[in-house]
Amino acid sequence: MQASGQAITHDIVIVGGGLVGASLGCALAPLIERYGWKVAIIEAAPLPSESLDDAWQPSFDARASAIAEGSAQRFRQLGVWEAMQDQATPIQRIHISERGRLGATRLNACELGVKALGHVIPNAWMGRVLHQRLNALPLEWYCPAKVDSITPTPRGHDLTLSDGSQLCGALTVLADGGRSGLKEQLGIASRRAAYDQTAVIAHVGVSQPHHGVAYERFTDVGPIALLPLPGQAMELIWTHTTGQEQARLDLPDSEFLTQLQAAFGDRVGRFTQVGQRLSYPLTLITANEPVRPGLAVLGNAAHALHPVAGQGFNLALRGVMDLVEALEQGEWANRPLGDMTTLQAFERQRARDRANVVRFSDGLIRLFGLSFPLLPHARAAGLMGLNVLGPLRKSLARRAMGLER
Repeated sequence: MQASGQAITHDIVIVGGGLVGASLGCALAPLIERYGWKVAIIEAAPLPSESLDDAWQPSFDARASAIAEGSAQRFRQLGVWEAMQDQATPIQRIHISERGRLGATRLNACELGVKALGHVIPNAWMGRVLHQRLNALPLEWYCPAKVDSITPTPRGHDLTLSDGSQLCGALTVLADGGRSGLKEQLGIASRRAAYDQTAVIAHVGVSQPHHGVAYERFTDVGPIALLPLPGQAMELIWTHTTGQEQARLDLPDSEFLTQLQAAFGDRVGRFTQVGQRLSYPLTLITANEPVRPGLAVLGNAAHALHPVAGQGFNLALRGVMDLVEALEQGEWANRPLGDMTTLQAFERQRARDRANVVRFSDGLIRLFGLSFPLLPHARAAGLMGLNVLGPLRKSLARRAMGLER
C-alpha cells in the first residue's frame, strides 16, 4: 500500500473489483504484459480466498448468474473457463410461456448445434476464479478501500481513497455498480424508467430433475424465472409489483412454496425447499455519458436491466471485451490512454448492442405486463408462432446466447 498523501500515477484505474471489474482486469492481462501498463483495482469489500483449493461450500442461498454461451467463449479467451465451469450447470433448453395460455417458445441446444445455451454459475465461484487469475497479474490492489473523491484533470482523474491513498489514472473505469455515487459526483446523469416492480430471489428445491431446462413463465402475479442449479435445485427470480413483495418475503417457507406452486404450476414437479429470500427494486437505468475524456463506465454503473431476459452481466462482459479491444487499437494508433477518439470508438460499438438488449428486455416485460382485452390471446399466438418459425427462433436464441448482436 502506498503512503498516505503520495500521488501515484497509473495507466488504468479500475474502480470496483466485482465480477465486471475483475473480468476487465483479466482481459487486460495481455496488454499489461505487452505494453507494461500499470493498473490498479480499488475494491471496497475484502478479497476472497486466493486459492481454488480452499474449502468451497456454496450455501443453499448463494446467488447465481446465467452466463450465455457467448460469455462462456469470452471467459475461455481470458483463460478462466476451465476452472469456472467446475461449478457451472449447463442450460440445455429454455422454455418461455404464459401461465394459463397454450402458447410457448422452446429453445434447444441440440437444435442450435451447441453443447449448451448457457450456464448457471454461483457468483461467489465466478468471483473466486477471476480473482485467482488476477493474483497472477502484476496489478496493484487498494482493498478494502473506497473512492472518497474523483476529480477530472488534464492528465485523467485524481482519486482520493478512504485509506488516504491518492491515485492519478490516465484512464479511470467505473465498474462499481449503480449505487456508489461516483457518477453523480462527476455530474453524469442517468435515464431512469421505473417498472414499479421488485424481484424476489431465492434458491428452491424441486421434486424432479430439471434436465438443464431454464423457465421464463409470465403469470398474473408477475414473471417467474427458474434457472437450473446442481442437483434438484433452481434459482428463482419472481417479479412482484412493488409493495407486494414484502408479504411474500415474510411468509413461512411452506406457505411461500404453496403460493409459488400455484403461480408457476407443476412443470418442475413440486417445490420442496426454499433458501433465504432476497429482494431488490427493478429500474431500467442507462448512463447518459458512458465515456468522457479519461473515463469509461461499465456494468451496472452504465446500465441496469430488468432480469427477465438474464442479459445484464452478459451485456457487461461484452462491454469489457470491447473496451480492451478499443484500448489496443488506440495503442496501435499511438493515442494516449483515455483519449476520446479511442473511447468514442468503444462507445459506438457498445451503443447498438446496448440498445438492442434494452429494447428486447424492456419490450418483453412491458408486453407481458399489459392486460388489454384480446392481448393475452395475441401473446399466446405470438409464442406459438415463434416456436413454429425456426429461423426467427434461432435468431432470437443466438442473440440471447451473445453470439449475434
